[in-house]
Amino acid sequence: MLNETDLSRADLNLLVLFEAVIEERHVGRAADRLNISPSAVSHGLARLRRMLNDPLFVKTPRGVVATARAMELATPVAEILARVRSVIATAEPFDPARSRRRFTLGAPDGVSAVFLSSLLSGLEKAAPEVDISIRQLLPEQGESAPARAWRGAFADLEARAMDIAVVPADDIPARFHSLTLYEEDFVIAMRAGHPFAQEATLDRYVGMRHLVVSLGGDPHGFVDTALEQRGLNRRMALTVPNFMFALAIAGESDMLVAVPRRFAAIYASRFGLTTVDAPLPLPRFRLSAVAPRAAMMDAGLSWLFGMLLSACGEGADLSSV
Repeated sequence: MLNETDLSRADLNLLVLFEAVIEERHVGRAADRLNISPSAVSHGLARLRRMLNDPLFVKTPRGVVATARAMELATPVAEILARVRSVIATAEPFDPARSRRRFTLGAPDGVSAVFLSSLLSGLEKAAPEVDISIRQLLPEQGESAPARAWRGAFADLEARAMDIAVVPADDIPARFHSLTLYEEDFVIAMRAGHPFAQEATLDRYVGMRHLVVSLGGDPHGFVDTALEQRGLNRRMALTVPNFMFALAIAGESDMLVAVPRRFAAIYASRFGLTTVDAPLPLPRFRLSAVAPRAAMMDAGLSWLFGMLLSACGEGADLSSV
């Protein structure tokens, strides 16, 4: 947006002004929001126009209309300001009762749906102005090693695209701090009254139609790996991108779906589903909250780790790597 020479005369406040005007679409309202005079806004816009070589906003009887160039700049400017605000927030003493920070958490939906309600309840009491964004995470297709399966999440953490990832992995790279929240295994969910619930044998299981959660549509999962070790396979009749959608589909079909036990305990009955233990041994997963070690100097992030642990229950393992 600016070359090195331009940066020497750039003023961060001009970007704040730009953000206010493009969101308010009105110079007067932008001035009220920034607690400055309309003439100060106009003066700042004139400086921006010279700096960026574009009119940016065109006056109309109802306010201003952004030019194509201004609309093109809106997202990168918002991202720049969000990062600056994050840096400033982490430099200030963190008081959850007064903080107005927004934290971004990443997790598979079958995990975030387990802790989110309790987390929000805790935030309402301890940090009523703190906001949360949730990003859905799923492993990379075709990867079984956790360090590679979740490499996208690790990259986003290091890029500060999110603050904490909650992933089912034990082998966390050493450059990350991690905290075990709880352990999880999977059960088989199906509509109430499904005949499989009365005789949940392995032979009957492989003969059923199955629903698989896969963000990219890959029908092969850890259940299939366990079956292949026994020389068996199953029919993956449908893939869907998240666990909540899977419950909705399973409740209106004869398909079976493997879902996290804690997730099923909370949501299965809401979709008219029943669950049974899997008819073959399946892996257990340790759910870990993960953040870059360098980021743990942030008192707010350390506090959020504690809130997550509380949200997941008193039985969590407090160890970290």
